[in-house]
Amino acid sequence: MFKRIVILISIVALCWHCVPVSVPDSSTISANELRKHVTYLAADELEGRKPGTEGGRQAADYIRQQFRSNNLELLAEDGFQQFQVITAVKAGENNRLTFKDFTGSLGDDFTVLAFSENTSLSAPVICVGYGFEFETDSIIHHDYNGIDVSDHWVLVFRGDPDLDNQDSPYLPYGSLRSKVLTARDQKAAGVLFVSGVDFDEQDDLIDLYYDGGQKTAGIPVIQIKRQVADLILSDASTSVAELEQQLNQAEPLKPFLIDLLVNAVTEVIKTEAETQNVVAVLPGSVPLFKDEYVIVGAHYDHLGMGGPGSGSRRPDTLAIHNGADDNASGTAALLELAEQLSVRRQNLKRSILFISFGAEEMGLLGSKHFTANPLIDLNQVTAMFNLDMLGNYYPDSTALSIGGTGTAVGLTDLVTKYASAAGIPVNLSPEGYGPSDHASFYIKDIPVLFFFTGAHDRYHTPADDAQFLSFGGEEQVVKLISGLIKDMVNSSEELVFQEAGPKTRTSYRRRFKVTLGIMPDHAAEGITGLRVDVTIPERPAALAGMKKGDIIVAMEGKPVGDIYEYMHRLSDFKVGQRISVEVLRGEEKIILIVEL
Repeated sequence: MFKRIVILISIVALCWHCVPVSVPDSSTISANELRKHVTYLAADELEGRKPGTEGGRQAADYIRQQFRSNNLELLAEDGFQQFQVITAVKAGENNRLTFKDFTGSLGDDFTVLAFSENTSLSAPVICVGYGFEFETDSIIHHDYNGIDVSDHWVLVFRGDPDLDNQDSPYLPYGSLRSKVLTARDQKAAGVLFVSGVDFDEQDDLIDLYYDGGQKTAGIPVIQIKRQVADLILSDASTSVAELEQQLNQAEPLKPFLIDLLVNAVTEVIKTEAETQNVVAVLPGSVPLFKDEYVIVGAHYDHLGMGGPGSGSRRPDTLAIHNGADDNASGTAALLELAEQLSVRRQNLKRSILFISFGAEEMGLLGSKHFTANPLIDLNQVTAMFNLDMLGNYYPDSTALSIGGTGTAVGLTDLVTKYASAAGIPVNLSPEGYGPSDHASFYIKDIPVLFFFTGAHDRYHTPADDAQFLSFGGEEQVVKLISGLIKDMVNSSEELVFQEAGPKTRTSYRRRFKVTLGIMPDHAAEGITGLRVDVTIPERPAALAGMKKGDIIVAMEGKPVGDIYEYMHRLSDFKVGQRISVEVLRGEEKIILIVEL
């Protein structure tokens, strides 16, 4: 008799996935509960939940207490997975550049790059042109050929010989970090960057800003102005202009030694702070599946008081950025799911790992830290759900965006079934990579789903407050997500991962500006803004959902009246930055989040 009961239970468990899809019983998920969580997390008292601040710590404490109250098992150090973040960089007072009778002025003649090693170096210089060292099917380029650069500075030109080609084969090798890594691999002791006239006629020095990298280059890295480079090159009877002309011919420039000692001290001061992911597990009830996991994640950090370099769309305004939608709404959904699923734990086969990530706004640092230092075996992860900005769903006027539907076999059909049963219109994107924490898991070959209800005028401004959210709409979205989680937790079959798009979103700087990857409609008349004639596939605008015919009317909240204002706005942005772009599509205003 006992054996029959066991068999019967097993059959019921295995048939879970076969039950017709219906809107799940989600009585513990409610608009009022979502509002309660968001109201706390987006309160002025938490001052925008910036990583490393007391407000950020209070938010993490609140999340941990919610996990604890739902009898989840706290992982790491009582639920906190601590890690360090760099919150700011600045040039120190000790930066120096001298040679012969010349003494450079920081900010006028030279600048130090944020990823430079703090050190001193006195060494002669070898000019290596663009500093490339690679071979492809179409190009062979060896700028270090035939010369030993160890114990030398290398003088490297920014850019490449194919500047006007947005699909240039040099693009993967042309970033500053890539060129420095190549120089370091060739045993160079330091790098001096210079901009040719064709690359940057104005010869601007690079702004010192933190690019998200956690490691220095290991060698000193300096950019010098052309007039300074010309003083160095005068010992070789040449100039930047002459060399750039040669560099842009068919044959690479032969490297040459400049017998001149260049002395430098580089000092970049980094402000560090400690922040944390909040991690807890709801163990599965079936021993055979208990060591397999579905991860549900949402970042809880935001922009603090805003200001320059914070990501705020109002960088000139110092005010609390409460981040109610971004991403107190996603965190509230995470907490509601933890509560609802915990009371049904006896019906869950696999384990569920709940993670509230820190420092997402600083470059997905929390999720990157977790995947680099996992608290579970990532090979045992069935799928990762990422909840980011869920407070802007209005059933009568908006749709739910779900990304990553192509990252597992059959995932699109499964999501479509649940969305249809819930009566929620959806916009599906197959791509696994994107500007949020799911990207850190996709690159580890884990199927991902990214839930997002759209950007709005309040995005990354002090106006992103709880009073503007649609909690009734969010309740519907969270119930849909709950059904999908239960399906994956209880399915007798694991999802089969498949690649859906690139695993990196490399942004390349062409000349000294960024690009959206569009072709403007120069013939458009009678409009205010910039009409898009073509969006180039796999470029930032296309990846963000921009379409032919869209009229760009604002970028980061600043108006775009014509192509001249558009180019001016672009010049303010940096590679890797996330910006909001407002477009008119017919009569509808749409805000797109573009990763440059």
